[in-house]
Amino acid sequence: MAQELLVISGKGGTGKTSVVGAFAALAEHKVLADCDVDAADLHLLLSPKVREAHDFSASKEALIHGEHCIGCERCIVVCRFDALSMVDGVAIVDPIACEGCGVCAHICPEGAITMEDVISGNWYLSETKYGPMVHAELGIAQENSGKLVALVRREAKKLAQRAGCKYVIIDGPPGIGCPVISAIAQVDLALIVSEPTAAGIHDLERVLALADHFGVETAAAINKYDLDLARTDQIEEYCRGRGTPVVGKIPFDEAVVKAVVEGVPLMAYDPDGQAAQEMRTMWMNVVEYLDAL
Repeated sequence: MAQELLVISGKGGTGKTSVVGAFAALAEHKVLADCDVDAADLHLLLSPKVREAHDFSASKEALIHGEHCIGCERCIVVCRFDALSMVDGVAIVDPIACEGCGVCAHICPEGAITMEDVISGNWYLSETKYGPMVHAELGIAQENSGKLVALVRREAKKLAQRAGCKYVIIDGPPGIGCPVISAIAQVDLALIVSEPTAAGIHDLERVLALADHFGVETAAAINKYDLDLARTDQIEEYCRGRGTPVVGKIPFDEAVVKAVVEGVPLMAYDPDGQAAQEMRTMWMNVVEYLDAL
């Protein structure tokens, strides 16, 4: 069974995707997964070639069959979301207001309302230079991102099992909301990328509390640690006090930014730079940690 490594952060922009991109170049026998479905960007570094594309549907919407509607307005009366109205004696649905609860379809005496699947996004099985990848994109203003995250994880694990891979490396969503909960549950290790700022320390504490709630093993990495050594010491002391190992301290390195601009992983852009060397050490530490679990 492949081990799942989830890379997350308390907010966006901490560098977790750059870390995953570096790990993609360093790791062998792995499947990659981008679970930041609301704002996926791992594909910008790995340039995947899509092999399979699938629709994602996790909600329903009322559909009025006007030829059967008798204009009784019962559906309008029972709709709590004011999603139905009458036009020329026939009920119509506001798709933005409709929550897909199905009460209108249940109450309609003529069966003029059916609940239809809503295509909320797409998910993909792709090939990259660094191995297979499962990724997705949620449609604009669509919901159920947690369900799409779960789907991406499930498909990545299936792919890893078929290919006999050792790891599933996941680029996770930021924050502590529903998508993160879906991404973190039952992973083998959550690597939390933090920054040496007051907000970074606060966000780290929140994500660690979430991981504790779900009983997930954690490790920490400090990005741009040399921009504030006092804050870095504070993070290390906090992690040491709660038994969370700091497996990497990535220095500020312009090569990281330039690699993103070029659309390649750091290891492909500047494999001998300071940040790349630390990424290599960090990956070795993560592997050692996973092997010990």
